[in-house]
Amino acid sequence: MFVVAHISDLHFNGSEHHRSRVESVLHYINTRAEGIDALLITGDLVDRGTAAEYDEAFETIHSPLPTLITIGNHDDREHYNDRFRHDPGLAHANSSLTVNGVQLLLVDSSIPGRAGGYIDDDDLDWLEDQLHDAEPGTPALVAFHHPPVTVHMSYMDTIRQTGEERLAELVDRYPNIVAFLCGHIHSAAVTTFAGRPLCVAPGVSSTLNLPFEGSGVLNEGQPPGIAFHLIGDDNRIVTHFRAVMD
Repeated sequence: MFVVAHISDLHFNGSEHHRSRVESVLHYINTRAEGIDALLITGDLVDRGTAAEYDEAFETIHSPLPTLITIGNHDDREHYNDRFRHDPGLAHANSSLTVNGVQLLLVDSSIPGRAGGYIDDDDLDWLEDQLHDAEPGTPALVAFHHPPVTVHMSYMDTIRQTGEERLAELVDRYPNIVAFLCGHIHSAAVTTFAGRPLCVAPGVSSTLNLPFEGSGVLNEGQPPGIAFHLIGDDNRIVTHFRAVMD
């Protein structure tokens, strides 16, 4: 059994409230690390993209697990690269790692200065190169920040990933893609994209209301959450969600 811990939307902002929520989920994951193969973080590490927020994130995010991170619409590429990659610049936050026979691919779907998402042609080419160069038949998980589908949350659907038909075309060439993983909507959700499961991690910093849950944007009563993705010998993915009390 291959197990991925998946968290998203940490939104470090200098407040004890947000930091304590991140610390709670990391503690939950790290104390169970012997049964987990990797940790994925799918963007919005920070809230305003400042260097100070990235300092806080870097000082807090620690795990014994192989950890892959990409960024979201609240992030700043240059500050992220400076603190987490020690390489100042505007390189996109793509990363690839094969762990225990499973290929993990994180793709940067952020657009500087905009809330919506888009995977540009260079990043799609990078993704295809990674899939092509892997050992044939290697199961792959592809992750990014913005969901490439409508999720029936009115505001979030206006800032979802666009241009997704190009990604869907790539999928047909790689049957070894097991699932897509993302965040952005601060709500645990499961649907499909291009014939594959699409699993959305709950928000760590907060949860957003569905239209029938209240007139406000934030659902204040929800604790931070984690998605655990399990892949068996048949390459079927099963996702379990956990809420973590502070």
